[in-house]
Amino acid sequence: MPSLRDTTAEAPAPVRAVSNALAQWIGQLGAIWVEGQVTQFTRRPGLGTVFLTLRDPVAEVSVQVTCARTLFDSLNPPLVEGASIVIRARPSFYAGNGSLSLAASDVRMVGLGELLARLERRRQLLAAEGLFDPSLKRRLPFLPGCVGLVTAPGSAAERDVVDSARRRWPAVRIEAAYAAMQGQRSALEVIEAVERLDRDPSVDVIVVARGGGSVEDLLPFSDEGLIRAVHRVRTPVVSAIGHEPDSPLLDLVADVRASTPTDAAKRVVPDVAEEQQLLATARERLRDGLTRWIAREQQGLDALRSRPVLADPRTLVAERSAEVVDLRGRARRCLGHALDRAADNLDHQRARVRALSPLATLERGYAVLQDDAGHVVTSVAGVSAGAAVSVRVADGRVHATTTGTEADPPKEAVQ
Repeated sequence: MPSLRDTTAEAPAPVRAVSNALAQWIGQLGAIWVEGQVTQFTRRPGLGTVFLTLRDPVAEVSVQVTCARTLFDSLNPPLVEGASIVIRARPSFYAGNGSLSLAASDVRMVGLGELLARLERRRQLLAAEGLFDPSLKRRLPFLPGCVGLVTAPGSAAERDVVDSARRRWPAVRIEAAYAAMQGQRSALEVIEAVERLDRDPSVDVIVVARGGGSVEDLLPFSDEGLIRAVHRVRTPVVSAIGHEPDSPLLDLVADVRASTPTDAAKRVVPDVAEEQQLLATARERLRDGLTRWIAREQQGLDALRSRPVLADPRTLVAERSAEVVDLRGRARRCLGHALDRAADNLDHQRARVRALSPLATLERGYAVLQDDAGHVVTSVAGVSAGAAVSVRVADGRVHATTTGTEADPPKEAVQ
């Protein structure tokens, strides 16, 4: 095949020859260092390669980068979109689709990315010590009598906090402790202001407030000394640094994070109008509940009073009195019947006894003959002629002397 320099319209070079030549030439460049900004990265499941898009920070130029998954996962902090990095990579040209890519063998953070990496390592170190433990967070007082404010003098953050707090609760007192909120001495002055307010027993909550800014401007609020100082104080601390996207390490150690200084005032001080409305609603609910309770109890009392026993207590007494009279009559009748039956039984028993008595027999004309010794004479053999005897009759005795005896004939003879 002729050299690519010798190609003509009559003898052109095929695409494969051009692609292979480009791949050979680019492969001779060797490893190079490239700086850029990560605009996109893709991690496909089951694939050991991560695909990144590296963009030039000035021109609208980008290049594809391949990186081993192990290298990508070992970055600390993890690589995010928008981070500035420097990579050591070997250029490669894929002849199949004519694409140029860089195969990265080393990735390093630079500029803002390196700064964010240092902050991430510091966050991990302090988190490992337990300074950001959610269980250490303290609840803010419902209605603080005095709010300590750490901010720059005359700053917009001070006006936002003071105006919002007093608009919500006019009686609130603001104790300001001014400090530089930017620069080399900022962290030290903020530490001194926080500790001074913490020593003041009248301060119920401390607000550290600053307006928005760049990452470099907010670096003092990620200072390790400030983080440890806020961790030591006994007064609840509210962090109101920057805007919603800003997240210095102070937000993690503070008891409450506010997105803006105005939001901090809303979180610290209740709204008097809302509280009055809530109080009025609660009073109305209590009044309605008490009214319903009294009405229910009144209905129960009326129901009790409407019962016959309570309407006329004498009704129960009259009913019981009638029952007593009835029971007493029944008792008298039962006793009378029992006495009558007992008297009849007594008469019967007396009649039977009288029927069995010898006197009754004597009254019918019979008599009992006794000898002088008092023995009853039952046979003529026991009495001789001329013997003294006594005859017992119903009303007395008759003394007599026998003149003779006469025996009855035998019963067989009589038959």
